[in-house]
Amino acid sequence: MTPPRIPQIPVVVLAGFLGSGKTTLLNHLLRNRAGTRIGVIVNDFGAIEIDAMTVSGQVGSTVSLGNGCLCCAVDASELDTFLETLTRPSARLDVIVIEASGLAEPQELVRMLLASDNPHILYGGLVEVVDAAEFDATRQRHPELDRHLAVADLVVLNKTDRVGEAERERLRATVAELSGPAAVIPAEHGRIDPELLFDPALRPDGEEMAGQLSFEDLLRQEECHEHEQCDGHGHADHLHAAYESVDFTADVPMDPRRFMAFLDSRPEGLYRIKGFVDFGAGDRDNTYALHAVGRFLRFVPRPWARGEQRLTQLVMIGAGIDAAALHEGLAACRAEQEPQPDAPDTERAMWGVLRYVPEHAREGEAEAGEAEVDVPEATAEV
Repeated sequence: MTPPRIPQIPVVVLAGFLGSGKTTLLNHLLRNRAGTRIGVIVNDFGAIEIDAMTVSGQVGSTVSLGNGCLCCAVDASELDTFLETLTRPSARLDVIVIEASGLAEPQELVRMLLASDNPHILYGGLVEVVDAAEFDATRQRHPELDRHLAVADLVVLNKTDRVGEAERERLRATVAELSGPAAVIPAEHGRIDPELLFDPALRPDGEEMAGQLSFEDLLRQEECHEHEQCDGHGHADHLHAAYESVDFTADVPMDPRRFMAFLDSRPEGLYRIKGFVDFGAGDRDNTYALHAVGRFLRFVPRPWARGEQRLTQLVMIGAGIDAAALHEGLAACRAEQEPQPDAPDTERAMWGVLRYVPEHAREGEAEAGEAEVDVPEATAEV
């Protein structure tokens, strides 16, 4: 019997200069996690771990690095040590958030994650938090902010309640120009929809008790009351207004070359793509799980189940995206005529896809969970 495949936990890097609101955003995620089990690595700078104290008690698995800066580690082994603690099966985590110090170099953190030997993790994106009220001053004091924005997958323009409408629009345009294709999400008090960063966990075993208020429910109600922006159902409804989610389904296989061209030219503001792709004659045996966040892309083949309907099903999440254009672009990727599986060009057409398949999955070892994750070079460039 084939052992079950090792589940991979997305790891999100939360970065931003001192005072931008990273800890406020993290606390918001912990209070609005809706049953999702979040592990936290708090990268405090300084001996007094104020940030760690702020989040303590709100999550079961918290690791504080203490005096120092994570990105200054010699190699990824130290980070792997902390990730190993949080990815143990007993922790049962759904997502891990690294709150970087205000002086950390986010690009180095991302490189360390992509170079990690831990087979249990998956890169979940670099989120850069920007203080709208202090943006110009911060940029003057820390010119490296431009570089940080250029490598971000998602930018949270925080504290927008502290600037006027015209200034908000100017800042949004400036940040969008500096961050390129990254999605830019406006926020107040660090409140963004958690579904931007991770999928809500399903708890069919009933471990999340229904019908009674949990500690996080009470915190959420307190937050709603404090900001007077809630109708009794939490922040979820109005938080969705900051981004769009677009679904796409096709019962015709996708042409590998055209689909990769679509991914290479995906529009600005498209932050996440997830789902499954049917490449038809390119690989009759497998459907391909797709995970894309910012510039990171990965495919993992999975055998079709007996009797499973062969569909391509995708969900795209971003800000300022054109749903109609996305649908049109994906529809144009459908194979007009199925090539023969043994045609010489059929195998070559899949090369672009296989470039983003981890080595262990290409060798058929993913189901056995035996091989370490080998991140293709294309996915490691940030």
